[in-house]
Amino acid sequence: MPSTRSRTGRSAWLWTAAIAGYAFLYLPLVIVVVYSFNNSRLNAEWVGFTLDWYRKLAHNEEMQQAAANSLVIGFVTSLVSTVLGTMAGVAMHKYKLRLLPILVLTPIAIPEILMGVSLLIFFVLLNFSLGLVSVTLAHIAFCIAYVVIVVSARLRTLSPALEEAAMDLGANPWQAFWYVTLPALAPGILAGLILAFAKAMGEFGATITFVSNIPGETQTISAAIYTYTQVPGGDESALRLTVVAIVIALAALFASEIFQKMGEKRIASLE
Repeated sequence: MPSTRSRTGRSAWLWTAAIAGYAFLYLPLVIVVVYSFNNSRLNAEWVGFTLDWYRKLAHNEEMQQAAANSLVIGFVTSLVSTVLGTMAGVAMHKYKLRLLPILVLTPIAIPEILMGVSLLIFFVLLNFSLGLVSVTLAHIAFCIAYVVIVVSARLRTLSPALEEAAMDLGANPWQAFWYVTLPALAPGILAGLILAFAKAMGEFGATITFVSNIPGETQTISAAIYTYTQVPGGDESALRLTVVAIVIALAALFASEIFQKMGEKRIASLE
């Protein structure tokens, strides 16, 4: 058996690696948040604490419109993606079709900008007007796969004996799914919804492809931030919108993780 000293050494190395990894991921975000309160236009060095940038952001109508667009797109995308993704996840789990996982999960494998250009060509061929609707449809195409992954993972942990027991007691397959499987999946479905919302709020590749032709009308948070970084001498308060996006995304991801843990506990209690 390994000695206590060797186990302690491995544990120390694991903790060091974990801390270094998390610092690499989150320290830049912390720096962005802290320097968003810096009383300096260049942000090259810390000058002093101020809330003026956020006051200016609150009066920036373009940024407010971009945030409103992102929220609308995020809510619609997450709802539609959750319904379609749940249906696709259940179909993949029940019928084991080889082609369906490829069709559903391909948008994750394809580079986002290529997917965005492909959708743009598709809408142009259909003579479909570019705007909030086209951007929302593009986001839905991206986000369905994320919901499918979460729902499929929950389904794999759910014993088929639960539905079989319900049908032995007189329920038909639809009733067994509605009263047994769906409630057990509910936390996972909600986690997928929140994950889709976070993804839609931060989507950039497809968004900038569609928005570039209609600046201002359908700009989202990510597109607005990109636009302002390309304009010399632009309103620096716009960059503080990055912090808003970071907070929304992290809150959504933490909530998604909480609901996934709740789903695991519910499934374990049913079994």
